[in-house]
Amino acid sequence: MSSAVAITNLLYRYGEMMDGADFEGASDLLRHATLKLMGGREIGGLDMRDVWNKMIVLDTEGRPNTRHVITNPILDVDEQAGEASCRSCYTVLQSLPGFPLQIIASGRYHDRFARVDGHWRFTFRDYSMFDFQGDLSQHLRM
Repeated sequence: MSSAVAITNLLYRYGEMMDGADFEGASDLLRHATLKLMGGREIGGLDMRDVWNKMIVLDTEGRPNTRHVITNPILDVDEQAGEASCRSCYTVLQSLPGFPLQIIASGRYHDRFARVDGHWRFTFRDYSMFDFQGDLSQHLRM
């Protein structure tokens, strides 16, 4: 598998795990990363699991009823150094009974990656670029 495919698969796997409420798996994808949050605060990737568990609203079956759509990846890979960066966009949709399908959030990710033990891993993710807010009342405890 090419580095470009492996790295973009990390982006898409993250979205898939978030939509499946697999916060353990999503935080594991970020285990080697530092995350920049709104306001400039930085935390370790594994610490996001606790943040998600506290903030994300799940239905009675344990689902967030979201779809994270990650698009427009602009990837720069330095094969020799084993490093890469990527800028991408995300759009989060949500649908619930009584809450019609709608976009609830959109923004951008700036990510960095490194090859760790032969596999590409996140090393940094900037979560602070939250561009458009929809109705988050059914998604986040704020």
